[in-house]
Amino acid sequence: MSIFDWLHKAEQHAEQHGVGQGQEDGLEGRVVGALRTVYDPELPVNIYDLGLIYELDVDEPRGNVRIRMTLTAPGCPVAQTFPATVAGAVRAVRGVSEVEVDLVWDPP
Repeated sequence: MSIFDWLHKAEQHAEQHGVGQGQEDGLEGRVVGALRTVYDPELPVNIYDLGLIYELDVDEPRGNVRIRMTLTAPGCPVAQTFPATVAGAVRAVRGVSEVEVDLVWDPP
């Protein structure tokens, strides 16, 4: 997959999830904002807009967040540490008490 394919995928993801359309209120919005601060180590695009986040489940009353995500390539040099980086960014969000990041290789 070329860089242009990845960028097109990111644009489609943004359109499907209402990016920039006021759908980022509450805890989920703050979590998405935190995910947008984490950039793919190989591309200058954040992991949320790049479409690497396959599933985001936010239980606002409990403050629990579950993320299913992938990487740009299975051989990515940060595969072992990147989920912890993502979890740390989300854990810093006000209202989050628990974060689970699952690394998957098959899209939903």
